[in-house]
Amino acid sequence: MPLDSPLNSLGFAMPPAETRVVVAMSGGVDSSVVAAQLAEEGYDVVGVTLQLYDHGAALAKKGACCAGRDIHDARRVAEEMGFPHYVLDYENTFREAVIDEFADSYLAGATPVPCIRCNERVKFKDLLETAKDLDADCMATGHYIQRQMGTQKAELHSAADANRDQSYFLFSTTQDQLDYLRFPLGHLKSKDETRALATKYGLSVADKPDSQDICFVPDGNYAKLIEKLRPGSAEPGDIVDTNGSVLGQHNGVIHYTVGQRRGLGIGGLADPLYVVKLDVDKKHVIVGPREMLATRRVPIREVNWLGDGGFADMKERNIMVRVRSTRPPTDAVLRPISATEAEVELLVAEQGVSPGQACVFYDPDSTRVLGGGWIWRGA
Repeated sequence: MPLDSPLNSLGFAMPPAETRVVVAMSGGVDSSVVAAQLAEEGYDVVGVTLQLYDHGAALAKKGACCAGRDIHDARRVAEEMGFPHYVLDYENTFREAVIDEFADSYLAGATPVPCIRCNERVKFKDLLETAKDLDADCMATGHYIQRQMGTQKAELHSAADANRDQSYFLFSTTQDQLDYLRFPLGHLKSKDETRALATKYGLSVADKPDSQDICFVPDGNYAKLIEKLRPGSAEPGDIVDTNGSVLGQHNGVIHYTVGQRRGLGIGGLADPLYVVKLDVDKKHVIVGPREMLATRRVPIREVNWLGDGGFADMKERNIMVRVRSTRPPTDAVLRPISATEAEVELLVAEQGVSPGQACVFYDPDSTRVLGGGWIWRGA
């Protein structure tokens, strides 16, 4: 093939029919549209769905990712569009890499984000390697995020639709993974456009509702799951103020998260109180006024850097960060401590910054995602 051959829509200098792409199919409308669109464009599409956990309990929850119904839906889309589809049993991998850490983090008083770990340790690691074993040229997903070619390398950028942007959950994508991944929906301006495409392709999932909860907790009851995984973990203790005075009792630290106000059972006070800290060793839920939740200095570790140059090349960088998935990016100063640790100083204090959450870096002058790290309590 001549060297000046035009690139296809996935960035390869060869016809779509000669480009094999593995599509990670959850059974939802997003990944189904990606698979259908690529199949219609003539690519050699292979659909793969992961069975991540015992889905029997989730069958009644139609929107739970990778539940039994979703596997059926993914298979049906593949049949409708005429490409091969495989279901891979990743239950053990998912349990060890995601669910166990989720339970242990909650028991340690943190607020984990298992969806990030799933992308990092399962979908973009094991599944990506499986895609390479299938001789695929790339792997495509239905995530709302953009991959753009910069002057030096492939770059990660926020989705065009800020309401659907999933960059917070994909900050730990490595450069090698980014080189191999494709995100065909990232440029769409609304979910309505995705559903319109699903209707255009005649997909049975066109009107399927989006999943809302963590996939392995379909009823949203995290504490119940943790008690099942770690029997005896819900030990009672005291609810105390910042001076150590006992205000009430609780039935297990795992039932509380930093920033929580409702459900404390200590009404009748002049001012509302919030959970400001969890002391697992003492079995204390520590409460205080809202202003105690405000934080400006955020210690992070396990940094994944996607920016140009080395992470520790500069003593500090002016960036924007997101410290919770539901909050917009805010101005900050990033100060590297090592290749994998840093301190982030928020120019305006944020409330409810919790260990176990992610701190994601953004370029203040563009939509580029520069990486991020995990929030912890510090040394």
